[in-house]
Amino acid sequence: MEVTEVQKITQNVIAEASKVVIAGEAVVEKLLVALLAGGHVLLEDRPGSGKTTLAKTFARLLDVEQKRVQFTPDLMPSDITGLNVYSQKDGEFHLVKGPVFTNVLLADEINRATPRTQASLLEAMEEKQVTIDGETLPLAEPFLVVATENPIETTGTYPLPEAQVDRFMMKLSMGQLDTQAKLHVMETFMGEHPLLSLKPVCTAEQIAQMREAARTVTVHPCIREYIVQIVEETGKNQGIMTEVSTRAMLALVRASQCYAAMQGRTYMIPDDVKLLAPCVLAHRLLTYGSTKDNNERMKEIVATVEVPVEDWKQ
Repeated sequence: MEVTEVQKITQNVIAEASKVVIAGEAVVEKLLVALLAGGHVLLEDRPGSGKTTLAKTFARLLDVEQKRVQFTPDLMPSDITGLNVYSQKDGEFHLVKGPVFTNVLLADEINRATPRTQASLLEAMEEKQVTIDGETLPLAEPFLVVATENPIETTGTYPLPEAQVDRFMMKLSMGQLDTQAKLHVMETFMGEHPLLSLKPVCTAEQIAQMREAARTVTVHPCIREYIVQIVEETGKNQGIMTEVSTRAMLALVRASQCYAAMQGRTYMIPDDVKLLAPCVLAHRLLTYGSTKDNNERMKEIVATVEVPVEDWKQ
C-alpha cells in the first residue's frame, strides 16, 4: 500500500468519526496514529466530556472485534485475562478467555480498579500476549487498548503506576468545546444516537497494510538526532526527576512515521515530531515541586531544542 492510500483511508475514518465526535478530529487523528504505530491511548478528561463515546466511535469504524470492560474496585485480573474452568462433564479444565482477547479493548475508568487488576494489562500492552496458568497465549492483531480516566475524581480510585503509564503511547484529552460546537452537539444528539448509524470503513487487513506502509517512511539522521535531543532535554529540565524512557523515544519515532504517512508523505519532517511530542512524552514526565501542566512543560522543552533544517524529501 502506498502512503497516498493511507492518507485516503485515514481521512475517511476521521470524516465518519466527526459525525459523532464533534470538533474532535485532532483526537481521532492521534488515535489512528497510535493504532498504526502499535501503541495504546489513555483518554483523560472530566466526566461527561465524551471519552467513552469517542472510544466506542473509533472502535465501531474499524471492522474488527471490540470489547468494553467497566473497571471497578471488585474487578479481578482473571476478569480481564480469563481463567481455566473445571468441567464436571469431561473432568478437564477448559480455558475461558477474557475480554483482553480482542482487537480494540475499551478499559473504561481504568483507575477505579485495584493495582493488581491494572497490572493484568501490563504483559498484554507491551508484549501482545497473556500468560494464564503458565501458558502464554498471543493476542490478536491489531491490538489496541483505549483507556479512560477522570482526573478530577479521586474518591475510590487508584493512581496508575508509572510502569503502566509508560505503556500508553499517548495521553489525550477531549478539550473544551466552543459555543458553536456545543450547539452542534445538542443538534446532533437530540434525535437517535448517531453512533448507531455508523458503519465500519477500515478492515483489519487494511490496518496491517497501513502499518507496513508507515514503516517505510524515511527518518532523516538529523531528525533522529532531533528526537534524541528532545528526550535528553527532558532530563535536564528543572523540576523533572529523570529523562523519559527509551520506550518513549521509540514511541515518538513510530508515531511520527505514522503521522507522516497519514499526511501522504514518504518522509518525516520536524513538525511531525513537534506536534506529537507533548501527547507522547508529557504523561511520562516525573515531576516534583511544580504545579505546571506537563503538556505546557513539554512544549517549552521542545521549543528549546534547535530545529534541524534539511531537504527532507531526499
